[in-house]
Amino acid sequence: MTTELLAPLDLAFWHLESPEHPMHLGALAVFEAAQGVQDGPGVPGVRTGVDDEALLDLLATRAAAVPRLRMLVRDVLLPVGGAAWSVDEDFDVRRHVRLVELPPGDFAEEASRLAGELMERPLERGIPPWEMYVLAGGPTEGGAPGGRPFAVLVKLHHALADGMRAVAIGAGIFDEIADARAAGARRARPTPPRSWLPGPWQVADMARNRLGELGRALGIGASVVRASRLDLRGTPALMAGSSGTRQLATAVLPLEDVRQVRKAHGGTVNDVLLATVAGALRRWMLERGEQLPDRDPRSDPRALVPVSGRRPSRVRQGTGAGGGSGSGNMLSAYLLGLPVSEPDPLSRLTAVRRSMDRNKKDGPSRGAGAVAVLAGQLHPLAHRLGAPIAGSAARILFDVLVTSVPLPRATLSFGGCPLREIYPMAPLARGQSLAVGLTTYGGQVHVGLVADGKAVPDLGGLAKNMNEELNVLLRATAPTAPAVVTVPPAAVPGERDMSAVPAVPAVSAGADLVG
Repeated sequence: MTTELLAPLDLAFWHLESPEHPMHLGALAVFEAAQGVQDGPGVPGVRTGVDDEALLDLLATRAAAVPRLRMLVRDVLLPVGGAAWSVDEDFDVRRHVRLVELPPGDFAEEASRLAGELMERPLERGIPPWEMYVLAGGPTEGGAPGGRPFAVLVKLHHALADGMRAVAIGAGIFDEIADARAAGARRARPTPPRSWLPGPWQVADMARNRLGELGRALGIGASVVRASRLDLRGTPALMAGSSGTRQLATAVLPLEDVRQVRKAHGGTVNDVLLATVAGALRRWMLERGEQLPDRDPRSDPRALVPVSGRRPSRVRQGTGAGGGSGSGNMLSAYLLGLPVSEPDPLSRLTAVRRSMDRNKKDGPSRGAGAVAVLAGQLHPLAHRLGAPIAGSAARILFDVLVTSVPLPRATLSFGGCPLREIYPMAPLARGQSLAVGLTTYGGQVHVGLVADGKAVPDLGGLAKNMNEELNVLLRATAPTAPAVVTVPPAAVPGERDMSAVPAVPAVSAGADLVG
């Protein structure tokens, strides 16, 4: 692939970016420390763990093998206002991968702190828009020999990939997927690049299609306007002005607990997670001394829940790493009122489930969540000229982004070190102070909370409340203890095991948040 026009939604993300609102996605992958035999200081053959430079070299090699990561954005003459992906002829992977030594201390805390700081920085333009970092842990406690923990931070511009495409690109660093791709590359036939210039025979069809798209855009636009709000009162922390700072807080939820709640009350795993987010926000607002909304769903904070237009099988199979047809963003979204005004946790879950059922019935082209679909219908010049206005409009559409990122179900590793945790990080739109990313891996739900550092200095409290809210839902789900019946001792053949729990049907670990 030599040149490919940016899809309209990609172009929107490219122009929406500002120094205070960088438009890149991120993920913090934490790996188990692996042992290795190397020469330690003055002592040959000491087990000191995997060499940090070797990890950096491996990361560079894996990233350089992903064709999509060699592409940069260049303006084009036609269409007016458009831009295209082009191969960077001067590509140097060392401009994109870096090693950072963390100071001594708690590794998880230091890695999260640094990840937040690195997410503040916009990606450099004029080169392929991505960065990856190896975050190496400090010396082991007491200087004892052994492997040091490490993490990999991935930053990809949203124009480069949506959530599922970002997974397909970023997953190329893992041992299992890199090996599979290498084997596939040896069997694959090269495909000629697609031209973005239409032939004469295509012009009439393009004109006819544009007329149809214009009618569709008018309908979607009217739906977005009807769902927008003029009353912008809301949670102060969620509507604070941007400081340009970022911080990351994380939480880990047992997937089996989420499934147990889902089995008892219906809906989907993602309904339970959305209700958990709503309950955690309610607890957090009360701890901050903020006034809760009235018992009116119209006054609750609104979440934008992205919906991928891709099928996971297409992402796994083909061109996710290398681009090709369909490599642009394919997104829409649902709009969901988070019922923080409802005090009962099970009633919150019911409200979320009913709202999401309505969203699915209406489809992703209805309501304010269809703004992404609308962006896909606009001319490139509209994105270039209208980006400042569009960026400021996010506040009238929603209050917080809640997105789910699917991962492969297989166990993953890097350099032989098993992946232990992975936290997705979503960008903050203009006027937004909080974004929630969710993904499932290894029987756990990993929650990545990204916030404006000054607007939400107590982000750790919200992360803690995610666990507490799920525990409340789980307790409310527990069956009532059966009545005690007195039985003569002789009639009791033996003790009965009451701890057995029926098997829970498997839920896709990579399900979209609307699945």
